[in-house]
Amino acid sequence: MKILIIGGSGGIGQALIEHCLSAYDDVTIYATYHSTPPAVQNEHIVWFKTDVSAEQDVMALAQHVPHLNMLINTVGALHQPDKRPEKSINEFDPVFFQNNLNANALPTLLLSKHFANHLKGKHQTYFVAFSARIGSIEDNRIGGWISYRCSKAALNMAIKTISIEWKIKQPRCCIIAFHPGTTDTQLSKPFQKNVPTDKLFTPDYVAQCLLNVLTKITPAETGKFYSYSGDEIPW
Repeated sequence: MKILIIGGSGGIGQALIEHCLSAYDDVTIYATYHSTPPAVQNEHIVWFKTDVSAEQDVMALAQHVPHLNMLINTVGALHQPDKRPEKSINEFDPVFFQNNLNANALPTLLLSKHFANHLKGKHQTYFVAFSARIGSIEDNRIGGWISYRCSKAALNMAIKTISIEWKIKQPRCCIIAFHPGTTDTQLSKPFQKNVPTDKLFTPDYVAQCLLNVLTKITPAETGKFYSYSGDEIPW
């Protein structure tokens, strides 16, 4: 079993690494970090410093990683030290908007471009991108958070579009978007105050939820958007 975890040094990424190490026999995990070398070291883990918003970095990563059973992209961004999600269109900032697209949509497009052949084969493979329910157009009932919503909606459209192409080119690959819920990581820290305790999930719980979803889906479910609960979310 060979797994690539993008954002392996993050909260959810680290939890996924731990779960995959215990869940799969003879596993090799390839994992990326952006800047700070991770403390987690293991003979079954191979780390790569990678900016997955930069095509040259993604190309280099693809050259060093062999055929894969699973690729999971956990990276994303919601806020910056001096910038929070917009409450109104009057707060819209083109630079902040572009940063959201670069962090939340671009990596999945680059990864699908350069790792498509890594996921071809006779056995079922998986390509997973972490999205967010807030990126669902149908589910948008309160507005706000424009840049984040748009970037996740763009990600969702990428997943759906690529899945249609891959049904023909690599029909055994399941490509899905995954909503982890509000997870206790740095991404959600500034927004946890009003989250009920039972709705603020640990990275460990989210990692287990994702692996549970992957055990239940087949290529027939490719191109769908799943919640941590296993339920399908409308686009």
